[in-house]
Amino acid sequence: MSNIAKAFANGKALIGFVTGGDPSLEACEGFILEMARAGADLIEIGIPFSDPVAEGPVVQAANLRALANGATVESIFTLVGNVRKKIDTPLVFLTYLNPVFHYGYKAFFARCEAVGLDGIFIPDMPFEEQGELRDIAAAHGVDLISLIAPASARRIAMIAGQAKGFLYIVSGATEPAADLPEMTRLVRQATDLPAAAGFGVHSPEQVCEIAKHADGVIVDSAIVKLAEQYGEAAGPHIFDFVRAMKAGL
Repeated sequence: MSNIAKAFANGKALIGFVTGGDPSLEACEGFILEMARAGADLIEIGIPFSDPVAEGPVVQAANLRALANGATVESIFTLVGNVRKKIDTPLVFLTYLNPVFHYGYKAFFARCEAVGLDGIFIPDMPFEEQGELRDIAAAHGVDLISLIAPASARRIAMIAGQAKGFLYIVSGATEPAADLPEMTRLVRQATDLPAAAGFGVHSPEQVCEIAKHADGVIVDSAIVKLAEQYGEAAGPHIFDFVRAMKAGL
């Protein structure tokens, strides 16, 4: 069983997110450990990028703060390596194609393997272009995770049928998308992989509602807001918030 599969092995999974290096690499490491201690089943780590086109204003601002504080792709790899020595919680990157391309595809995924990263998703890389990365990622034990947004049934089935790790379903920004039940039904027709949904989730009630349909719930900007609000002292607040969200499952 892959490490990502373990996140979904005991019921619904709660997936948390941090922007790597915000407000500092040391604090971010602590936040990740607090999320794991609070019950997060899988943790996403964003590689800071100057043009994070798939993010809302909260995560965009976190990217800029991290870059201003000197975060680099290499320092985020070091962060992952440090965390992996302390926890076995599945860890995945959220990044854009430019940093991966600039680092070099083979070198990037070899480094992912070396530090113990389990998966990656790249929101600005269309599904039709994933072929240039899929084999390289697989050779280093890294699942290339696909995103699914509301679209035709044929496209959902095509993406789900070739997916790895889990499917990331983009749900509503303020409440679960009305078509989430239909999207998860189409995913399950095409694959046995779990499907997690998110974007804008900020309350246990939303977690509970999404979990009625999806196999996991992704919480991102609400955690990043706590890092913005409390800075280096955000760890206990993140722990309490993630624990409350986990209870929503």
